[in-house]
Amino acid sequence: MQTLIVVPARYGSTRLPGKPLAKIAGKTMVSRVADLARRAAAQLGKGTECVVATDDTRILEYCRDNNISVVMTDPALPSGSDRALAAVDGLGMSPDFVVNLQGDAPFTPVAHVVAVVKALEKSGADAATPYIQLSWAALDQLRAHKAETAFSGTTLVRNPKGQAIWFSKNILPAIRKEPELRKLNDLSPVCQHVGLYGFRLDTLRRYCALPESYYERLEGLEQLRLIENGFTVQAVEVKPGRIAIPGIDTAEDIALAERLVAELGEPDAA
Repeated sequence: MQTLIVVPARYGSTRLPGKPLAKIAGKTMVSRVADLARRAAAQLGKGTECVVATDDTRILEYCRDNNISVVMTDPALPSGSDRALAAVDGLGMSPDFVVNLQGDAPFTPVAHVVAVVKALEKSGADAATPYIQLSWAALDQLRAHKAETAFSGTTLVRNPKGQAIWFSKNILPAIRKEPELRKLNDLSPVCQHVGLYGFRLDTLRRYCALPESYYERLEGLEQLRLIENGFTVQAVEVKPGRIAIPGIDTAEDIALAERLVAELGEPDAA
């Protein structure tokens, strides 16, 4: 099986312009994500490649100067998934699987990327994505966070086959008799989605050709387009990373990330 790991790296950002070239503890964001993509490719073995897909010559030149595989894509593309497909076509490849590894998630554990590809191989699903089952303490933290920032953090629910049946910015499921459940298990029934996607190539093509779906537009979650159009999405459980920052969007996020690197060390360090 051939896999292409694509790192979409868009220069424009309202809150943090030039985000891929922003430095975190001395390393640019794009170099961090490209490095974890290379390490994931090495673990997955022969037939796995990785590339940065950018829309800007500054990122293109930076990658070339630093021996990072890179391809130029149309700045008008609406999403990272569209950019991932454009990278496939720009390289003239036909991989079995395409992984969309978000370019602003430099602390994604390598194990998450590997787990998504393995899930595609084993499940036969159209797509795959990871989740973390939250402890009760972590659920309490998510609730407190959402009290201040309602549209930050996504949860998912699964069917008995482990396939995702819904994603939401709300915390799902609602929990009756929660005090009794807390006594039975350290883990809550809530699964927090990790924004990493693996697709079969034909699925990615069909997905990108579809219009924005109704609930996708309401919730602001592009993965709902998959669910609303009948694709199967295998949800694979993973463990949280040592530096649990889902994405870098602001200068404040960079400051937090640098404090955590100083405190905890580099992620996936030996």
